[in-house]
Amino acid sequence: MLLCYILKHTVMGAKLVALAGPREGDSFAVEDEFTIGRESGNTLALEDNCLSRRHCALTRTGARFTIRDLGTKNGTYVNGLPVAEQLLEDRDEIRAGSSLFLFLCREKEAEVASSGAQIDDSAFSSGATVLLRREEALYADPAKISRALPPNERSLRDLATLLKIGGALPESRTLETLAQKLLELILEAIPAERGAVLLSTSGSPEPESSFCRSRAAGEACTLRVPRAVVKQVLDESVSFLANEVLFEGGLGASDSLLASRVSALLAAPLVTAQETLGLIYLDTTDPQARFDEGQLELLTGIAGIAAAALDNTRRFERLEGDRRRLQTEIDVRHNMVGASPALRAVLEFIARVAPSNSTVLICGETGTGKELVARAIHRNSPRAAGPFVAINCAALTETLLESELFGHERGAFTGAVALKKGKLEEAEGGSVFLDEVGELAPALQVKLLRVLQEREFQRLGGTRTIKADIRLVAATNRDLEEAVRAGGFRRDLYYRVNVVSITVPPLRERKPDIPLLANYFAQKHSRNVGRWVAGVSREAQRVLLNYDWPGNIRELENAIERAVVLGSTETILPEDLPEHILEVTPVEEAAATCFHEAVREAKRRIVMASLEQAGGNYTEAARLLGLHPSNLHRLIRQLDLRSGLRRQ
Repeated sequence: MLLCYILKHTVMGAKLVALAGPREGDSFAVEDEFTIGRESGNTLALEDNCLSRRHCALTRTGARFTIRDLGTKNGTYVNGLPVAEQLLEDRDEIRAGSSLFLFLCREKEAEVASSGAQIDDSAFSSGATVLLRREEALYADPAKISRALPPNERSLRDLATLLKIGGALPESRTLETLAQKLLELILEAIPAERGAVLLSTSGSPEPESSFCRSRAAGEACTLRVPRAVVKQVLDESVSFLANEVLFEGGLGASDSLLASRVSALLAAPLVTAQETLGLIYLDTTDPQARFDEGQLELLTGIAGIAAAALDNTRRFERLEGDRRRLQTEIDVRHNMVGASPALRAVLEFIARVAPSNSTVLICGETGTGKELVARAIHRNSPRAAGPFVAINCAALTETLLESELFGHERGAFTGAVALKKGKLEEAEGGSVFLDEVGELAPALQVKLLRVLQEREFQRLGGTRTIKADIRLVAATNRDLEEAVRAGGFRRDLYYRVNVVSITVPPLRERKPDIPLLANYFAQKHSRNVGRWVAGVSREAQRVLLNYDWPGNIRELENAIERAVVLGSTETILPEDLPEHILEVTPVEEAAATCFHEAVREAKRRIVMASLEQAGGNYTEAARLLGLHPSNLHRLIRQLDLRSGLRRQ
C-alpha cells in the first residue's frame, strides 16, 4: 500500500531514487553528507566513466539539503540546469554522469500516513451479513426509485441526502478535500462512528491510498479495514453489511483491531463505467448499534454518485501534475544558468518585483538574456496563468507594428479584410514584453503612453475603447536617457516605462557562469545533433574565460553549437572553437597554446601517415584510425590539411 510506503520512507528524511543509470530502481537514504562519484570512498560509488572521482555532494543545511558540484568536467545538473551549488526542493531531478536521481524530502507526509486507513488481515465473523449487488440497488436507477420507494419520511430524507451530496461534491478541487467532504456528509446521514474512502489504481488488487474521518473528532483518524471485506467488495462489486461482528483472536489478529471492538460495518464499491475505483467503508464500536438494509441502499447510492466525482478529481490532479511537470520543462528552456553574484542579484530583483503589477524596464547589451528575465518576472507574478506575449519593436515597420500592437478593424486599411486583435488584446490578464522599446516611432510612443496612463486603447480604424488588463515589461539595449536628450524618445513615456528598472550584466561580468553555460549548451546541442558530447575540456574553458564575449550569451551558445557540430571528440577542445576566440589568448597562456599547437601537429602527422598507408583512400584511412569516414573528413578540414593533400 502507498501509505505504508510513505510511512516507511519519510521518517528516514531525504532520499535519492535512481530513475536511470547503473543503479536504476534503487533508492538511497541521504544523511548529513552524501557524496556521489567513481571513487570507492563516496557514499554512492558508481562505475560510470562520465562521473568524476568525486562528482557532487549533498549536504544538510538546517532542515534543507544543498547540492554542490565538486569541480567536475561534465557538470552536475538540477532539473536540466548545470549548478555549482543550489538548495534542493522536494522532487528535484539530479543528473550526474549517466545517472538521473529523484530527490525526495517529505517530512510532513509521515503525519498523513499516521491518519490513513490500513488493511488488516484479521479474520472475523458476524451474526448478520447482507450483500447487495450494484445493479439491484434502488438508488442506482432513477426509474427504479419511482417504482419501488414508498413516499415516506425516510425515503424522502435519503433522497435529500443524495441531492445534497450530489450538489456539494463538485465544489471540492482536490481528492483529499473531496473525500473528507464526502465522509462528513455520509456520517451526518448514517449513524457510523468512522468512515474511510479507499482508492486503488487500475490493475491494483487492493487500495493504495485512503482518507479517513471520525464523527467524534470531526477530523482525520486512524482506521483498520478488514481485508476480507475489501476483497469481496472489490472483486464482486457488491455492497456489504455486517452486524454483530466478532474478530477472531490468535496469531493473525490485530491487537488494535481487537481493541477497537468494531461491532457493525458497511461498505460499498466506487464503480464508474470504466473501472472500480475503490470503496467507501463505515463502522461503529457501539455494541447496541445495527446497520439496516435501507442504510446499505443509501450508501450504495452515495457511492454511485461519488465515484464519478472522485474519478474526475483524480484525473484532474494527474493532469495538473503533468501540467506542472511540463511547465517545469518549459521553465528549464527559458531559465537562466549560473551561480555568479551578478546573476544572483538579478534573481533577487526578480523575486522582489515579480509579485507587483509595476511596469519594468530591462536594460542591457544584446544577447544578455533580457527576454529570459522578462519571462521569469511573468512566471513568478500573479499573472503567471495568463499569456506572455512578446513583440520585437525593431523587427516591424511602423504601420505593421501599430497593427500588431493594437489590432485593426475590417477595412481599416488596404488589405485589412477581417478584424484582427492586437497583442495588447491577446495578452489580457497576462504580460506584454516589448523588446527594443527604444526603436518605437514617435506616433506609437504617444499611443503606448495612453495605454500606460489610462490602461485602454482603440484598434486601428475603430471607435470602441478596449480596456487593457496587462502588465508591461520593456527591454532596450539603447541608452534611453541619451535618447530622451537627443529627442528620439519621449520624456513622459520614459518616466512611465522606467518605473522599476534593472540592467542585465554582460557575460564578461559573469565569468564564473561561463563554464556552467558552456557545459549546458554542449549538452543541449549534443542532443540536437545526435552526437554525444560529455562537456567542455578544462583547456577550452580557459580559452572561453579569456574572451570578452561582445555578443554575450548568444555568441557563447553559437560558439559551443559550432564546436559540437564540427568537433570529433567526446569533449570540446580549444581547436573546436572559432578562430577569433583562440586569437585573443593572452601572453601568459603561451605555454598552453604551444601545447595545443603541438597536439594539432601530432594529429596532422597521424592523419597524413594513415592516408599515405591507405594509398589516399579515405575510407581505408578512417578504418585504420578507428574513425567514421565523415569524422575523418571533418578532422582534415579542422587541421587545414586539404591544401597539402591537393599538392600531393
